[in-house]
Amino acid sequence: MHHRIGHYAFIGGVLIAVIAGFLQTQEKFFALSILLLGVVVGFLNISTKEVSHFLVAAVALLVAGTADFGALNIVFSPLGSVLNAIFANIKIFVAPAALVVSLKSIFLLAHG
Repeated sequence: MHHRIGHYAFIGGVLIAVIAGFLQTQEKFFALSILLLGVVVGFLNISTKEVSHFLVAAVALLVAGTADFGALNIVFSPLGSVLNAIFANIKIFVAPAALVVSLKSIFLLAHG
């Protein structure tokens, strides 16, 4: 049951991040929803054997999210702005999940 909830939280978080990015909205509701879904994913969706892979992927996504896609607006006007908004939302989703997973990992390491 927990795995199913985590799975739906992941899909929901990504969908909301992408939809809010396309809408280019700054609604607090979207940001809070994405953040909370990220926490749920961190708690329910990542097993002990997946921690390293997840954290590497999370770091890659967070680093990719620092890119500025604004230059793409020259080629296709809204593309850069939309990509910037989507990546901003993905960072809001991934960062809390990565924090939860890393804290769980540290706790497990400390308690052997």
